[in-house]
Order: sequence, then structure tokens, then C-alpha cells
Amino acid sequence: MIASMAVILLALHFTACDEAPGSNVTLVDISTPDSATFTQVKWLDSLVNFGTMQMGETKTVTFRMKNIGNKPLFLTNVKAGCGCTVADFTKGAIAPGSEGIVTGEFDSNKSQTGEVHKSIFVTTNTPNGVNKTLVFTGKIDGHKALPVEKK
Repeated sequence: MIASMAVILLALHFTACDEAPGSNVTLVDISTPDSATFTQVKWLDSLVNFGTMQMGETKTVTFRMKNIGNKPLFLTNVKAGCGCTVADFTKGAIAPGSEGIVTGEFDSNKSQTGEVHKSIFVTTNTPNGVNKTLVFTGKIDGHKALPVEKK
């Protein structure tokens, strides 16, 4: 039993990758963020329900945050969780005491009817939990338009 497991593991080792050892190696910079630039953020909205919309419509959801620290707040990375949402956000520094926003434009044509639950992922220059997941929900009524047949 042990001998057969060793043969299987050895076979997997030799067939797992077609690349020669050391070729196409990409090093990733795993540098530590500068804690001297950290600030604090308070999310005023992190869950938004847009209600009910009709298939074919678009809705824009807005999430607000406030810099409650004493250094400028930066939204360093903002990504929608799927292709049905286009995310946008406050660019540049958000001064201490000021507010910024993250928006998501949701296109129902790229989704399905029924209940929806979508996410936008935000990275900021804050310590301990620099990643925030913003969530929006709602309902899509109606039906997708049938594709037009080309003649």
C-alpha cells in the first residue's frame, strides 16, 4: 500500500507541470505596508438594498465612509465581485474628518431575475482588516429580452 502511494506521488510530481524548474518564475513583492500612513475608516453604509427593479434596468448603489483617523485615507483597490457591476470610488486622499464614496453600477441585463446579492471589495490604508466587503441586494422582476435573430 505504501509503495503504491509512493509511486503515485512520484508520478504526479513528474507530470504535474510541463515547465522546466526555474522557468517563468514570477516573484511577488510581499512588502509590509508603512504603518506610519495608516488611518481609520468608519463605513456609514456597508449593506444597501436597492429594492425591486425591472430586467433591463441599471441601478447605482452608493456606500459612504468617513476618515475618522488623523492621516489621509486612500482607497487603494476597489473591485466588483462580478461582471454585472462596475465599481467607482473617491480618488485621491480623503482628509481626516471627510467622507468618500464607493459606487456600484449594477446592470440587470448581465444577471438573472429574482433575488440578487452582490459584492464590492475595497482595500484601504487602515490597519487590521484593510479589506472591506460592501454588499448590495435587491430583486429583479421581468424576463430577459430574447436575442434578435439575424437574417
